[in-house]
Amino acid sequence: MDAPAVVVGLGNPGPKYEGNRHNIGFLVVDELAARMGGKLKAHKSGADVLEGRLAGRRVVLAKPRSFMNVSGGPVASVVKFFKPELDQVAVVHDELDLPFGQVRLKLGGGENGHNGLRAITKSLGTKEYVRVRFGIGRPPGRMDPADFVLRDFSTTERKDLALEIDRCADAVEALVQHGLIAAQNSFHVP
Repeated sequence: MDAPAVVVGLGNPGPKYEGNRHNIGFLVVDELAARMGGKLKAHKSGADVLEGRLAGRRVVLAKPRSFMNVSGGPVASVVKFFKPELDQVAVVHDELDLPFGQVRLKLGGGENGHNGLRAITKSLGTKEYVRVRFGIGRPPGRMDPADFVLRDFSTTERKDLALEIDRCADAVEALVQHGLIAAQNSFHVP
C-alpha cells in the first residue's frame, strides 16, 4: 500500500489557546478534517489523528497533543507509525514574517525562531519536510513576539479568518494532489 501524505497542524492544546495566532495550524487541520468528513481521534503517537482521503489521495492529519515547543516527539511518532516519505510530511504553522493571511509553502529551510519547527527538526533529524506557512504578521510596537503569538486574532483579522483558513486548506489540498511546485505556483501570489 502506498505511504500516505502526513499533514501536521501546530498549536497548543486546550481551550485557553484555541483562538491564538499560534494555533493556526490546528485551525487549518480542523478545516481539512471537516472536508474529509471525519474527526481527529487520540492516537498512540501522542497526537490526535485522522486517516482518510483528501484530493484523491491517502492522507493522515495530525495535531500533537503536546505544547508547541515539544511537538517534535509526537510528530516523529506519527511519521514513524505511518511511514511517509519525508517530503510528503507537511507542517502547517504560524509565520511572523508574512502579512496576515498570506500563505507560502517550501521544502526545508530554517526554523526562523519557531520553537515548534525546531522541535520537529530535532526529532525528525532533518529539515527536509514541507512547511505551509500562514502569515500572522509582526507584533505591534515593541511587543514581544512570544506574547503576540499567544494572543487571539484581532477583531479585524477575525472578520477574514475563516476565509484565510479555507484558502490555506486549499493550498494543502493542492500540495497533496499536485505537489509542491504546482501548489507554490497557485498560491504564491504577489
